[in-house]
Amino acid sequence: MAIPAALKQLVDILQILIDMIMVGMVSVHALAAVGLSMQLMMVVHLFTTLYAVGGNALIARFIGAKRKKRASSLLYALVLFASFLALIISFAGYFGAASFYELMGSQAEVIQEGERYFSILACGFILIFLDTLFFNALSAAGDTKSSLYIKLLSAGLNAFLNYILIFGHFGFEAMGVAGAAYATLIAYAFNLAAYSLVLRNSHAKLGLIMLVRVKDLNRVIKVGWSAALDRGITSLSFLLFVSIIASYGTEVLAGYQVGLRIEGIAFMPGFGFAIAVMALVGQSLGAKEYERAYESGIATARLAYVFMGSVGVALVSIPEYFIGFFTTDDRTVEAASHYLILVGLAQIPLALSFIYSSALRGAGATALVLKVNVASLWLLRLIPSYIAFHLGYGVLIVFVIMNVETLIKGVVFYYLYRKKSWLLTKV
Repeated sequence: MAIPAALKQLVDILQILIDMIMVGMVSVHALAAVGLSMQLMMVVHLFTTLYAVGGNALIARFIGAKRKKRASSLLYALVLFASFLALIISFAGYFGAASFYELMGSQAEVIQEGERYFSILACGFILIFLDTLFFNALSAAGDTKSSLYIKLLSAGLNAFLNYILIFGHFGFEAMGVAGAAYATLIAYAFNLAAYSLVLRNSHAKLGLIMLVRVKDLNRVIKVGWSAALDRGITSLSFLLFVSIIASYGTEVLAGYQVGLRIEGIAFMPGFGFAIAVMALVGQSLGAKEYERAYESGIATARLAYVFMGSVGVALVSIPEYFIGFFTTDDRTVEAASHYLILVGLAQIPLALSFIYSSALRGAGATALVLKVNVASLWLLRLIPSYIAFHLGYGVLIVFVIMNVETLIKGVVFYYLYRKKSWLLTKV
């Protein structure tokens, strides 16, 4: 379950990189516009968390309890809810895109290109919202391979359509950033068509039964709002942390960004195991097999230690090798090396945090995860980093503070998991 989910995450990243490369061939303004849109999409995805995490937790429980019809009726209700939510966000995105680019201090050309790109993308938010829903639903049912295959095909389709629509080939007019937006939406439409076929497969154990149980929908939102708030506060916290790093200068900020991109490779196995443990825990709780639910998290964590720990060894041993793909600037390389060595040492504590927080989410204990994440980020990372900067300490101390926060948070999640009280969470 974990490997296909991790590979899908890799394909997602590669698709974004290909989009950026191809749009960058149009103009620097187009590249800046699409790049900023990625930041805006992070805000949009906060709303998908409202139904994705809670839906995952509850569908997994229904599957574990062998209540296929209940899971299928919930999926139908979530399709309606996600569609309604998407229409509201689409309206805001279509008319508010220009204001976002202006707020970010963009040049007039970037604002023009950004509004053009994002207004088209906003019209298709319903496709993006439903894609997120079906991926999480299939993952909750234990099927991550289908999502990977679908993503591989749609990423290839997206790249081909970019070539045609951005630059104007095979008789099509060159549309620039508008072509990139249309290519993205067509790829998402392909995803939905493919998911509709997969859902009919008995292996997925899901379908769409046209019955809305408001009680089940409320249960999903009750779990989801904590996850959405967690994601929002975490995103804001990381932006503030980046602003502290930026205070040390452009080269240090660039080094941090390079290190962050490289560290993302280590996140992929962690992401895959996080998806797997949510499904395993949820299904086990649905079947009322509480010991199996607990042992699923322990076993998944052990595998995550091996994968992420191995990546950590590579980051500690040869950081300059990875950094060399991005930059040769001495100060940037130095900052990135310090960052990678420290995060390499923190991969096992990070695996603790990844797996056990995801297990708690799979059980529906999202409010508990929210409290731990917010307290940890602010009390152990942001405030100490801010104080360290103003006391004149170098960026290395800030990176050490970050590592200490990761370690403590991992231990806290491990302690909460071992208490087993989350096993009785009501969803």
